[in-house]
Amino acid sequence: RQRNAVILAHNYQPGPIQDLADFVGDSLALSVQASKTKADVIVFCGVLFMAETAAILSPEKTVLLPDITAGCPMADMITTQQLERLKQKHPDALVVCYVNSPADVKALSDYCCTSSNAVKLVNRLPKDREIIFVPDQHLGQFICDRTGRSMILWPGYCPTHLRIRPEDIQSARKEHPQALVLAHPECGPEIRMMADHLLSTGGMIRFAGESKAASFIIATEEGIVHTLRKKYPEKTFVPITEYAICPNMKKITLEKVLWALADMQYPVTVPHSVRIKAKQALDRMLEVLPD
Repeated sequence: RQRNAVILAHNYQPGPIQDLADFVGDSLALSVQASKTKADVIVFCGVLFMAETAAILSPEKTVLLPDITAGCPMADMITTQQLERLKQKHPDALVVCYVNSPADVKALSDYCCTSSNAVKLVNRLPKDREIIFVPDQHLGQFICDRTGRSMILWPGYCPTHLRIRPEDIQSARKEHPQALVLAHPECGPEIRMMADHLLSTGGMIRFAGESKAASFIIATEEGIVHTLRKKYPEKTFVPITEYAICPNMKKITLEKVLWALADMQYPVTVPHSVRIKAKQALDRMLEVLPD
């Protein structure tokens, strides 16, 4: 209250952080939500690219990341230099950038997308244009499979989702034969083929609430299981494996949130020139997908 702050927590954050937060959800949805508040300070309990996105959408607010070392390995798998070289090889291609990417990579892109709207976005892009998709090859291949379009895929990946193995699903299904398997499209190809539904984190939460099924096997980072159990206590949610943990998402603690507010640490800013171009990529996404 003293800081007039709003606390955001991603669905992969530890349970106590989610319980503390004003808003819990997907990274982009959280940034949009925060931009509509009258808060002066945004404390983003997530990883660096998420705090950058909040800074892009709310330049007048102070954005704090409680642990400045909380990064994203997948986001770090592409640099502006690498993307520029790829664009030079395909000068007429449109660049579609997953929101899980650094601000300066967003600034070099034509469109941003989320895991929930990527298929719809690519379906609405001109059919006669090549598409470069960065940085996640697995989400990119999922989009290709769903749209029938061929894209140039950057070979990035999420280490946490690749820890989920086919035998994990087989074992979970034996123990919970009635459960539906909900997997994130960042998972590898075998997992995507074995899943009953491929959904973003927000999509999983909505689906679990609308589905008549009583039990679900959750094939994504285990933090979302806390979200699901809290929201739907009458249903059963089984984490796919104890290894599906993002160590960066678990760096935020209650003490670090307190210290962030007490000492206004650690501020995350995006240079004006980068912010304007990155916001254009986000705005173009919303123009194509106004709903």
